[in-house]
Amino acid sequence: MNDLLKGTNVFLIGMMGAGKTSVGKLLAGQLGYGFVDTDELIEKVAGKTINKIFADDGEDEFRQLEGKVLSELSAYTRLAIATGGGIVVRRFNWSYLHHGLIVWLDAPVEVLINRLQNDTTRPLLQNPNPAQALQKLLDQRRSLYAEADLHIPVNATDTPEAIASRIITEIPTVLKSPAIARSAVPEAIAPSTPNEGISG
Repeated sequence: MNDLLKGTNVFLIGMMGAGKTSVGKLLAGQLGYGFVDTDELIEKVAGKTINKIFADDGEDEFRQLEGKVLSELSAYTRLAIATGGGIVVRRFNWSYLHHGLIVWLDAPVEVLINRLQNDTTRPLLQNPNPAQALQKLLDQRRSLYAEADLHIPVNATDTPEAIASRIITEIPTVLKSPAIARSAVPEAIAPSTPNEGISG
């Protein structure tokens, strides 16, 4: 698999709660890659939580930071990268995502709301009707997510291990052949410990 990937980064996209972080860590381990969560990296760069960024500076500022972090990550190889759910809404970000292999974890709203019902760290869910808010976001983003190289449907009974295994199995069916030079993972984005980052 490593020979086939040639160090190509794997970007996990999809809605909050789809499991991008937990699956990404397992995927990184199986590929011998580093793991990065863009939300976690944004918090390190900004020196405050994503909730605080939204409250203090607004979503637009968050999206600018997100694009900056993504552009810097695209300079490296051999990474599994869990992205924020809205990273796909800015067309400019796709120029970086397309440097790697893009995997869409596609979970239905029922699964997402079940996973996120007690999560207070998601600013876009601070809504009287979070299920409706999630459905609206998914409807807005579905056509963008569908531009991924690999579409992985996720249901309530799928474990992160099973999803990671499915991705490993299916990667060869969609592999491009990019000639990407290998480079070391910088210390600032070295693999995270299992308890770091924002899940999903």
